[in-house]
Amino acid sequence: MDRHTTAAPALRRLLDLLATGAATEDFGEVLADARRRGAPAEVLTEIDDATWQALRVHRTMRQHRRREAELTALFDTAGDLAASRDLDAVLQAIVRRARMLLGTDTAYLTLPDERAGDTYMRVTDGSVSPIFQTLRLSLGDGLGGLVAQTARPYASHDYRVDERFRHTGQIDAGVLDEGLVAIIGVPLLLGGTVIGVLFAADRSPRAFSPDEVALLCTLAAHAAIALDTAKSLADTRAALAELAAANAVIRAHAAAVQRAEQAHDRLTDLVLRGAEVADVAAEVAALLDGAASVHDAEGAPLTGPGGAPDGLAEAVTASRAEGHAVRHGTEWVCAVLAGQELLGALVLHGRPELDDADRRVFERAGVVTALLLLLRRSVAETENRVRGELLADLLTAPGRDPAGLTARGRRLGVDLNRPHLALVAVAEDALAQGRLAGAAARYLFGSRGISAEFGEGVVLLVPHEGGGDGAVAALAAERLARLAGGPVTVGTGRAANGPVALAAAYAEGVRCVRALRVLGRAGDGACAADLGFLGVLLGDGHDVDGFVRATLGPLLDYDAKRGTELVRTLRAYFDCGGGLTRAKDLLHVHVNTVVQRLDRVEVLLGRDWNQPERALELQLALRLQLLAGAERAGRQGRRACPGRAGSGPACGEPGVPGPGGQRTGRQGRRACPGRAYSGEVGLVGRQGVLW
Repeated sequence: MDRHTTAAPALRRLLDLLATGAATEDFGEVLADARRRGAPAEVLTEIDDATWQALRVHRTMRQHRRREAELTALFDTAGDLAASRDLDAVLQAIVRRARMLLGTDTAYLTLPDERAGDTYMRVTDGSVSPIFQTLRLSLGDGLGGLVAQTARPYASHDYRVDERFRHTGQIDAGVLDEGLVAIIGVPLLLGGTVIGVLFAADRSPRAFSPDEVALLCTLAAHAAIALDTAKSLADTRAALAELAAANAVIRAHAAAVQRAEQAHDRLTDLVLRGAEVADVAAEVAALLDGAASVHDAEGAPLTGPGGAPDGLAEAVTASRAEGHAVRHGTEWVCAVLAGQELLGALVLHGRPELDDADRRVFERAGVVTALLLLLRRSVAETENRVRGELLADLLTAPGRDPAGLTARGRRLGVDLNRPHLALVAVAEDALAQGRLAGAAARYLFGSRGISAEFGEGVVLLVPHEGGGDGAVAALAAERLARLAGGPVTVGTGRAANGPVALAAAYAEGVRCVRALRVLGRAGDGACAADLGFLGVLLGDGHDVDGFVRATLGPLLDYDAKRGTELVRTLRAYFDCGGGLTRAKDLLHVHVNTVVQRLDRVEVLLGRDWNQPERALELQLALRLQLLAGAERAGRQGRRACPGRAGSGPACGEPGVPGPGGQRTGRQGRRACPGRAYSGEVGLVGRQGVLW
C-alpha cells in the first residue's frame, strides 16, 4: 500500500512531536504536509482528528508541567518559610517566583504603614523606576486600594484606562515611569484581614487567566503566613528580650540590695567601733572603687587626697538643696548635715558615673560621716571644756604649780613642755564676739590645740610646727572670721614652752592685738616681729639686734664689703634734720659725696626710705645700733658716750643737733648708755629700751 494512502506516517510524526514537546504550530504542519503530498480525503480526515487529539494531549501535558512548576515553586516557598528567619529574604523569594511563574515583567508587594496611615512598597522584583520603588499609596487609592477594600483579587488588562478604581496623580506617575500596562493584585489575608497586596504586572496589555489568579493568590497566602510568622517571631523575641531585661533588672536589684546591706553593715560597724572619719573615707573608697575625702564646713580637708576641689562650696550648696549627692565634674559631692547644720562634705574621686545603688551607698556614707563628726565634736567640746580650765589656770597663775599644770596637760594630751603659740583672738563686733568661742573650737577641731574664753577674747594654744608665727596668726584670723561671721583680730607672742613662758607669750599676744588695733589693722593677724619697731618695743625679748639687722642690713653689708660709710652718712643726714650742707660739714666731705651716698642708700633701701614712717624706723635702728655698741663697750670696761661709740661724730657730740633740733655737749648735756637722752623718744636703761 502506498504510504501516502495511509495515515500511519502522520500519526507517528504527531507522536514524535508530543514526545519532544514541540510547539503547537508544529502539529499543524503534519496535516499541511499530507495535503501537499496528495493524501486521500479519508486520510486527511483521520490525520486532522489525530492532530486535534494530539493538541489536546499537548495542552494537557503543558498544563501538567505548569502545575508541576507551580507546585515546585509553592513547595520551595514553603521550604523557605520553614528554613528562613529573614522576612525580607522570604518576601523577596515570593515576589520573584510570582514574576517567574506568571511570566510578567515585574512583581511587587505592598504593606500598610500604621503610623503613616498609608501603604508602601515593601519588596519589588524587575522594577527599574526609582519613583515606582519608593511609591506610597493612600488607603483606597489605585488598584491596590480596591483589592484592600474588597479583600478580592482584581486584574486590569490596561491600568491606564481602567475606571474601576480611583486614580491619583502620584500613583499614575509611578506606573507611567515604570511603563506598566496590565496589572493583577491579590490580597494577603490573615484571619479575614487584609495585611498587604501582592502584584504582578506587564508592560504590555494582557489578560490574566483564572489559573494565574489562583496561583498568585496561593503565593499571597504564603506571603501572609510569612508575615504572620515573622510578627510572631518578632513578638517572641521582644517578649524574650523583655524577660531578659526584667531578669537582668531583678538580678541587678538583688545585687544592689545585697551590696547595700553589706555597705550598711560595714558602715554601722565603723560607728559601733568608734572609728575615725578617715576610716569612713577608706571604707567608702573600698566600697565604691574610688578615692574619698572628707572636708569640714569651710572646705578644709579633714582626710583624703589633696585639697578641696574647685567649686566645692557650690557643689555642697546644690547637694544641700537637693537632699542628695550631686555630680561635680569628675567627682561626686554629698553634703554632710546634722539637721540644717552643715558639718562638712564627703567627696568621691575617680568615679564620674554612679548608678542609683552606688549613689545611695555614697549618701548613706554621708549620714554615717555626719554621725561620726557629731560624736567627735561632742567629745571634743567636752575635752575642750576641761582643757579650757587648764588654760585658764595656766594664764591666771602660771607660777603657782608649774609641775602640776604640766602634769594636767599631759593627761589631757597637751605637752606644755613642747613649744606652743598662744594666739589671742578678739572679735570686732558683737555678733562675732558671741560666736567666737564656738568658732575657735571648730577651728581647732581635729588638731591638738586647746582654746578657752579669757580676758576680752579667746585664747588658742596650738603646737608650734615651725615656720612664720605671723602667718599662723593671719591664717587664724581669716578662718575665725569666716566661722564667727565677723572680723577677728589675732595676735601672738613668740613660741614658748612651760607654764611661765606661755603666760608671758600670752601677755605679748595681748599687746600685739592692741597694737594691731592702734595701727588700724583690726581684723588682721600678726606676731610682734611683723610690727617693725613696735614689735621690738612690745616684745618681751626685745630683739634689738634682729630689728637693727632687718632695718639696716643692706647698708651694713654694703659698708662691710666695700669699706664705705653709708650708715654714718645716713646717721649724719638725720642728725642734721635732712640738711645736706650741715651733713657734709659734719662728715667733712663734699656735698656731692653726700648726695651720691644717699642715692646709694635709696638703691639699697628703696625709694620710700625718707618717708615719715620708714624714716622713723631707720632713725630708731641707728640709735639702737649706737646704744648696742656703747653697751658692749661698757661691758668691756670702757665708758663711752653714744657719739664716740661709732666711727664718726653723732648725736651727743658737741655741735650735733639732737632729734628735736637740740644741741648737746655745748649745753652740758652728755648722754651715756646708763642715762636718758634728752629729747629722745624713749629711755635706755640697763635692761634695754623702756616705754
